[in-house]
Amino acid sequence: MREVRPPGGAMNDVKASDVTANTVTMYWRPGCTFCIKLRTQLRLARIPYRKVNIWRDPEAAAFVRSVADGNETVPTVVVGDHPAMVNPSVRRIRAALHG
Repeated sequence: MREVRPPGGAMNDVKASDVTANTVTMYWRPGCTFCIKLRTQLRLARIPYRKVNIWRDPEAAAFVRSVADGNETVPTVVVGDHPAMVNPSVRRIRAALHG
């Protein structure tokens, strides 16, 4: 599997130096029930995250397509420098944070 990096601007103009192993970025779109569920679970688990709306950020949408077999499947989550995860569980995100 090839590694694909998120676009620089897709992280809400976060500098590369601000991205750490504990930075969680969730790519989402309005109306996505899976996104709403994951956002709720992340809040309940007290896992801080950044949201990137793929309908407002064409670079982010292109990134999601590049890791989701050409589809705009959300939620797509990136944890630090780990490979992107398409529709992950909170358990999988937590494992990426601690591993």
